[in-house]
Amino acid sequence: MNNRIHELRLARGLSQAALAAELQVSRQTINAIEAGRSDPSLALAFAIARLFGTRIDKVFQDHAPSL
Repeated sequence: MNNRIHELRLARGLSQAALAAELQVSRQTINAIEAGRSDPSLALAFAIARLFGTRIDKVFQDHAPSL
């Protein structure tokens, strides 16, 4: 799953550590999600979108093949 977390985080002037603290997760979790090595839980994905004041589909894009 692709995401815009890095872009949104930088626009807010947040470090990975600061974002992680806001979301109550580790910096490594934020790093893995930004790098596409891990997908967030649904609850975390909604928390990320809420923190950035946007909809979840504006943060995350699924690139699964269409049926």
